[in-house]
This record gives sequence, C-alpha cells and structure tokens, in this order.
Amino acid sequence: MKTNKLFFCITLIMITCFGCESFLEEEPRDIIAPENFFATDDDAKQSITGLYALIKNNSIYGQAGLDNWYDNGVDIIEPNRKHPIFEVMGNYTLNEVTADASNQKMSVTDTWQNLYRVILNANVIIERVSGNGAISEAVQNDVVAQARFIRALAYWHITNLWGDAPFYTEVLTLEEIGSLGRTGKDVILATVLDDLEFAQNNLLPVYPNEDRGRATKWAAAIIEAKIHMKAQDWQAGLDKCLEIINQSSHTILANYNDVFDPANEYNNEIIWSLDFAKDITGQFEPAFPGASFAGNNYWRPSLFNPRIADEPAPGEDQDALKAALAANGEEFNGTGLQIASKDFAENFPAADLRRPLNVMGSYEGIQLNHTYMPKFMSLSFETSPRFNHGDNRLVFRLADVALMAAECENERPGGNPNTAFEYIREIRERAYATQVEAEAILGLSQQAFREAIYDERKWELAGEATRRYDLIRWGIYLDVVRNAEFKTYNPDENIQDHHVLLPIPLNELLLNPNLLESDPTNNGYR
Repeated sequence: MKTNKLFFCITLIMITCFGCESFLEEEPRDIIAPENFFATDDDAKQSITGLYALIKNNSIYGQAGLDNWYDNGVDIIEPNRKHPIFEVMGNYTLNEVTADASNQKMSVTDTWQNLYRVILNANVIIERVSGNGAISEAVQNDVVAQARFIRALAYWHITNLWGDAPFYTEVLTLEEIGSLGRTGKDVILATVLDDLEFAQNNLLPVYPNEDRGRATKWAAAIIEAKIHMKAQDWQAGLDKCLEIINQSSHTILANYNDVFDPANEYNNEIIWSLDFAKDITGQFEPAFPGASFAGNNYWRPSLFNPRIADEPAPGEDQDALKAALAANGEEFNGTGLQIASKDFAENFPAADLRRPLNVMGSYEGIQLNHTYMPKFMSLSFETSPRFNHGDNRLVFRLADVALMAAECENERPGGNPNTAFEYIREIRERAYATQVEAEAILGLSQQAFREAIYDERKWELAGEATRRYDLIRWGIYLDVVRNAEFKTYNPDENIQDHHVLLPIPLNELLLNPNLLESDPTNNGYR
C-alpha cells in the first residue's frame, strides 16, 4: 500500500470532504451519498485508503502527534532545545489555552479534532458499505472490519488521553456532533472491544504486498490485550497475547538492529506499521508554521536525525564530521528535536546490546553535542532526504506482545515469574552477550519481576509511544517523572496529579459547553 500519486487522486474525496473548511459547512449525509459514491467495490476500497490517510496525519501517526502525548515529558526522549510544540508536555505547562495552540500544528486540539475526523469518516464508511448490494460481500466484510478497527483505534487513543469523551457510532449531523457531552470511558471501551472482536473475525492474518500497510487481525488483538491489561484483567490479557504469539506467523528476530532496518521494514517481528513514500507531495500540512520544505512529506525520522548546526561537541571538528558523514553517504539532515533523555542515556545498561541503537553520543569516533536515538534515524541523503522520508511508521511488534504476556503471567492469580520469564527469553537473549546476563532476572519474586518488566519495556520499546501509557497504568507515572533528570526542560518541577490526562482544549469548550456538564473541572485543569 505504498503511497503514490494515484492514491491521492482516488482518495481526494475523503480528505477534502472531511479535512478542510467544508467539513464545518456540510452534513456527512449530503457529502457522500449512495448515488455518487460507494457504488462499486473500488469505491469501498478507496474509502479505506482515505481513512488510512487520515490516521497518517501529522497530529496522529504522521510526525510527532501521538509521540508528544505518549513519550514526551517522561523519561526516554526529550527535545534538544526548547520548542513550542514539545514544551507543553516537555515542561508540563499544559492547560486549556496551551492545549488549543491553534497556531501550532500537532497541538492537543489538532490531535483531538483529527481523531474525531477519523471517527466521523469511519462511521460514514460503515453505514454506507454495510448491506450495500452494489458491493461484494467479501469487500463489505473487509472494508467494514478495517473501518471498525480504525474507529476502535481512535476511540482507544481518545480514552487513553482524555478519559471520558464524546462518543457516537452513527452518521450524525455536525450540529448533533457539536452538542455531544462526554460519555464514560468504560462505555466507550465496551464498544471498542466489540469493534475489535469484529475486526479480528474479519481481517486477514496477513495481507498481500500491495496492502501491507493495512492492519491485520493481530493488530486488533494487541489493542484488545492492552485494554484487558489496563483493566487488570490479567488472564484475559494473557489469553489474547498467547493467541497472537501462538497463532500468528510473527516471530522475534534474532538481532534487535534488524527490527529497525529501513531496508527490511516489513520484517516478521513487526505486526503493524504504516507505510509512507518519499517524493509524494501534499501529504500533510507542515508541522511548524513557516516550515519551508518541498512537498510537506513524511518527516518523523527528521525529528530524530541530528541537525548539523548542533554538532559536533565543542572542541570537535565539524569539517571532520561532515567528511565522515559524506564517506558513509549520510548527513545530519534533521531537526534533532527528539533525543535520548539525560535520564535514559545515563541509566541504559552498558552491557545491553540494545544500547547502541537507543543511545548514540558519538559518530565515527567524533563526540556529539547531544545524545540521539538512532533506531528511528534515517541519515541516507539519497533514499531519505530531509523532510522527505519513505520509512514506515512502526506501530506494533511482537516483542511488545511477549513483554505483555510476561507481565500478565506474573500478575495473574497463581502466576509464576519463572514461567513469565520464558515469554521474554528470546528478547533477553538477543539483548545480552551471555546466558548468565540474559537470565539475570530468572528466579525473582513477583515484585522483583514486576520491577524488571518496568525496566525491560523501557529498554526494549524506547520511543515507540508506549512509555506514558505504561507508567500511568502501573500507577508510577508521577513518581518516575519527578525522579528523572532532564537536559532541556524541568517536568519534575511542574507535573501535577491531573497530568495523567489531557485537557479538552478551550476552543472546543467554547464551541460546545456540554463538554463540561459531566466534569466541570475539565480533567482537573480548572
């Protein structure tokens, strides 16, 4: 499903209908009607392509949207300099006004609005395709399953970030949508689980090459397992994890570095990644006002790539650095706005073989000014030029599921930490040079193994948008942030209890006062 120019022609109807000002002026029922769309199998398939384009928006998966709410402001990554996009989470200056920040892309407002744009589109697709006699049954099943999965994904993120939230699964008018109050998150998640069950029953376990960027049944299963774990239904979580481990074709790769190799981005450990292509113009709005780059292409890797203006360290020769980069066909062509945090870099075990791909303080023996996370870097100036990357966006992989299974086994009634270790044996063995090191957490008590899992998920899944979610469900989020050391911001000084959720942005409250009916405090921000 690699993006191409034809893709944007055939999906233009979806993006223009619900992605611009016309979204505020017309009713969904009038925009996409059965007589002018959803009249063939191809129409239905194209609508799903458009839905995937929406979740690749810069405020969701395209650049640093969800990264900002799941990773920034905790103890793994931080910006190398102060920047307004990352400041609200990096320094916990978040409030209703800064959440709005309508002059900054990837604000809380942007993520909120685009997740609901995804839901609106998904609801239209589900209604128009279900039972549509002009569309074959096989295509109906797959398209509706994809739409229900993506709707579930959007609502899962919304409940993670805001808790109770507006909720609807029908095709409503914009007036109806704009007057919705907040529904309890447990009610929302019950429908999410129903959508995920439908998706698992109807999505394929593997898609052909031309559709490899689409979610399989296993992606839906992972979200279900995560929901069970957050609810501390450990047995249900374990059962779902083992279903993925035992029944899917995915495996843990023998080499950690291979998981993130741009030349092997559909490797067997990755369960779901969103595909992007370089040299495709007009995909997204620029993330920063005034950003000057041709085509507005995918550029999340540029956030992790160093900026040559920042490097090398004082006393080092920049010309020597440039020469070393050129000899490797590489360049420091990024913004460097996502670096390994001071706390993460200083505490990552020296003997862990994952460290070089997570912590980089030098290049070809030249000391750098900042410490980077090379697992998401793409420095090739030919295949991955600045702000124009074709790298996939990793969403879920099997190592995460194995770690989840180990945690569930350790936490469930009657669970055994030694049995739990076996689920992550492969992960530990590829992370250490000796068997003794790999088995260092074998034979621990339940509490000691629990704490080992805290660390193991930190080292294994760094920067993969899991950290804040994990810390919150473990109940240690505030303590971890308050005890970590940071280079750029001081989140430990500002973080408050209510920061476990985001505020609904002020402009949304002004447009719809019903959002405050069930919670006048706006998640504690008032």
